[in-house]
Amino acid sequence: MQELTRLPRLPSIGSFRNMPPLARREFRNGMLFISPWLFGFLIFTLIPMVATLLFSFMDIKITDGVLNPPTFVGFDNYKTLFQDNAVWNARPESTPGALWVTIRFGLIALPVGIFLPLGLAVLMNNKHLVGRNFFRSMFYMPYIIPFVASVFLWGGMVNPESGWINRFLIEVLGVASESVPGWANDINWVYPTYVIMGIWGVGNAMLIMLAGLQGVPTELYDAAKVDGANGWQSFWNVTFPMISPVIFYNLTLSIVGLFQYFLVPLVINQGTGRPGGATMFYNLYLYKNFFVNMNMSYGSTLAWLLFVVILLVTVFLFWSAKYWVYYASERK
Repeated sequence: MQELTRLPRLPSIGSFRNMPPLARREFRNGMLFISPWLFGFLIFTLIPMVATLLFSFMDIKITDGVLNPPTFVGFDNYKTLFQDNAVWNARPESTPGALWVTIRFGLIALPVGIFLPLGLAVLMNNKHLVGRNFFRSMFYMPYIIPFVASVFLWGGMVNPESGWINRFLIEVLGVASESVPGWANDINWVYPTYVIMGIWGVGNAMLIMLAGLQGVPTELYDAAKVDGANGWQSFWNVTFPMISPVIFYNLTLSIVGLFQYFLVPLVINQGTGRPGGATMFYNLYLYKNFFVNMNMSYGSTLAWLLFVVILLVTVFLFWSAKYWVYYASERK
């Protein structure tokens, strides 16, 4: 088997001194160009992460605008976390915990966020579709609108009393006013409402899927047709394996985004958790503890639990990728 080409290593301090002048100058220039990113990562990511880890082992609160003297409490915050029903409670007859609210919503939103863009990409990839460039632009255009503005727009549309959707149902379609949905104010409609709002920005994922579809070699479809494969067999045995890296990419980003779901319930339901605690997502609960209750130590503990959960899910995804994600350049 042909040996794979090895990637060059970054020079150590000792080898840097022995490098030729031209190589040293190029290395310095490269580090100079990436220094803004390194500075931003250090100031806005690494140092805050280390600080929150330290905070999670301390008691740090702000009361009446005054920072209380920090005290070391060891693992007390983590003991409180694992006993907090507002995080873990999974009983359907009571107010659900924030983590289970996030997972339950993800089980609804994640399939829609993956399969809908894929279906639209397959449709937009059809050469016989009239005006497909126009439709591609229309599907992508909502993604350009700032997310906060689009959430406020949807907040007006799904308002159960004065929203455009209910007014259309009542005044145009003649639906009785007591039969129209309560949307985000109804515990049975709040998750479908959030999913519909998420479909508004599905154009970016659709374009990524479309790029993956257009990268599939056409000769593979010709070979499948010669073998007598129908449309579904061609998709499952040719299209899906070839675009599986793109699906894996979108799946990973979607799961990470779902665990950080925050802005929509904060704006639409004012961060109250209504109706019935169904919108008290984990990230919103973290925000309320850290920035509303000013309990920075417990908020940091919640943040580190979120980090660990996302890390474990991401590691599991990358482990499972070897069973269903196909890379054309891989050697078995």
